[in-house]
Amino acid sequence: MMNPDMLYVIKPEEQNRASLTEILTAHPEIKFVSFMGVDFAGNDTDEKVPISLFLKDIDGIMEGMAAQTDGSSVVLTGIATLNNARVDMKIDSSVNWYIDYNYEHFDTATGKMIGTLRIPCFLVHNNVRVDSRSILHDTLDYVEKELTELFKKHPQVAGLEHINGEDIEKLIFTCATELEFWVKSPREDAPIEALSSSQMMQEQYWQRCRGNVRTALEQTVEMLEAYGLGPEMGHKECGGVRGQIDDSGHMTHVMEQLEVDWKYSYGVQTADNELLARIIVKEIFRLNGLEVSFQAKPVPGVAGSGEHTHVGIAAKMKNGKIVNLFAPQDMHKEFLSAVGYGSMMGLLKNYEVINPIISSTIDSLNRLKPGFEAPVCIVTSLGLSPEVPSRNRTILAGLIRDIDNPLATRIEMRSPNPYTNTYLAIAAFYIAMLDGIKACVESGKTLKEMENELSKKAGEEGFYLEKDREYRSEHDVFEDYNEEERAHLFGKPPATVWENMCAIKNYPEKIAVLTAGNIFKKEFIDSFAAGALIRWQTELLNRIIPEYHKEICLMKKLHDDDNHTTHDAAMWEKIAAMRNTMAKDFTDQPSLFTMTRQAFARGDFDAASSLQLEMAELMQKLKAQYNEYQHNIID
Repeated sequence: MMNPDMLYVIKPEEQNRASLTEILTAHPEIKFVSFMGVDFAGNDTDEKVPISLFLKDIDGIMEGMAAQTDGSSVVLTGIATLNNARVDMKIDSSVNWYIDYNYEHFDTATGKMIGTLRIPCFLVHNNVRVDSRSILHDTLDYVEKELTELFKKHPQVAGLEHINGEDIEKLIFTCATELEFWVKSPREDAPIEALSSSQMMQEQYWQRCRGNVRTALEQTVEMLEAYGLGPEMGHKECGGVRGQIDDSGHMTHVMEQLEVDWKYSYGVQTADNELLARIIVKEIFRLNGLEVSFQAKPVPGVAGSGEHTHVGIAAKMKNGKIVNLFAPQDMHKEFLSAVGYGSMMGLLKNYEVINPIISSTIDSLNRLKPGFEAPVCIVTSLGLSPEVPSRNRTILAGLIRDIDNPLATRIEMRSPNPYTNTYLAIAAFYIAMLDGIKACVESGKTLKEMENELSKKAGEEGFYLEKDREYRSEHDVFEDYNEEERAHLFGKPPATVWENMCAIKNYPEKIAVLTAGNIFKKEFIDSFAAGALIRWQTELLNRIIPEYHKEICLMKKLHDDDNHTTHDAAMWEKIAAMRNTMAKDFTDQPSLFTMTRQAFARGDFDAASSLQLEMAELMQKLKAQYNEYQHNIID
């Protein structure tokens, strides 16, 4: 599939009239241009503009506004409104431009796949940039400016005694994401029991792929390499069941979880690469007759899909040397530098207002449940000692370090999922990290004092972290604490989208951290939350309740009066009662479905949120009861 004669990337230094004209003229298979902006929901725009029109007006497009769209095409809730809907698109020439090929459409003249040049753009409304890309781009500029000034005031920073802050030429924001996803045969679903059992017995984790799954995974890795993403590996994850081979040798009954990883990049380019990787995965697996889901929790009761996001800060010194600002001078004696400790503390202290950006859908919060290696608490793990690195998979923010490679020191945020808006997530991470870095560097504390701050017990005063909380645990957060203990020590996690979005009004002092520099503006955060709540309500009313109703209607009475036991009758009586509670209205008592609709109609989101949890819990009990009932029926 990979063709060395085809063009995959146009780098920033080539993004000028002369180079573009030469490149595109030499590649007539590139027939279209698509201007790609990313709204607050993480959606990327796509259209097809003939390449001839682009080349004809290349100066105007490169220097002015490349295209227009409107508020109905992008999610900018409360900003691009019906009476003020125009949104302009301004080209971003600081990142790579990629060619998106149609694997099923070939140019008759060249025999090559027809391509579309995807040009990243900023979205502009009323002369103000209002998109995810702009927020990340401008946030990193702001953080670099603030840290540069900080290092000038404090040239000697704890743990970084081997460098002088005044000798820093440029800061480098290193980021990486890991993409997990489920793949299955169209119109085929494996039983939940089989998936759950396979996961418990670890039958699939890092097992050998077969058939069209193997082919698709290998082709995906090849294509990531063609685009210069530097793929590191592709493998099976913990979920899934073994597929079957039919008489013609084709794989059927495929239901597997996979992961693809590629090399880290920098800031905005990291988010662009992740967007490209998702497109490649989806298209190649589809071409091999397989469906891909990037949902965080596509299969209830089985491991969901994360997109762990790694963040770090390095410095390019004036002598050309690259220094990891998280890594302490002595990796054998200390976990982190003051910059590293500050970054970790900033993330943890402010996570309540970061969380709405990370987990903004019902699906994302379904993944964050105890027992599936997904984080439920605001807590970190450093390791038993600097020489024994942690690999605690039950915490939110993990410290990744290699004693022999200081450049590898970074923080792994385990909460994002494939549908998290990576642009906004990275922006939120770094602006929160800045808050903690300032506190630690300006405190004048030693590294041991900073470690003690991060390791403090609930009730102890700290110079930065909150008194009544704990932030570090080397234990299994799921097994070694009960739900009440976790909530007391690490904070109660939100269970619904509404509960998560409420943090925006409940923590004004932490919102002030996100809005520092007036880049992640409060109106942008409110717009993001409003859009998320619209999607929450729509999904609950128009997708989840109808799906519940369909499942309930399929739960039929299976025994007859002549061939049943009292146990059968008792079980069916319980099932019938739960079915009625969920879906059937009575004169004096509406169903949970009706009560939820009524709550939304009167704008009572608190009630709707509580009803969502009640429905989910009752539906889980109903499925379990009906499953037991079915298994007790012998024809």
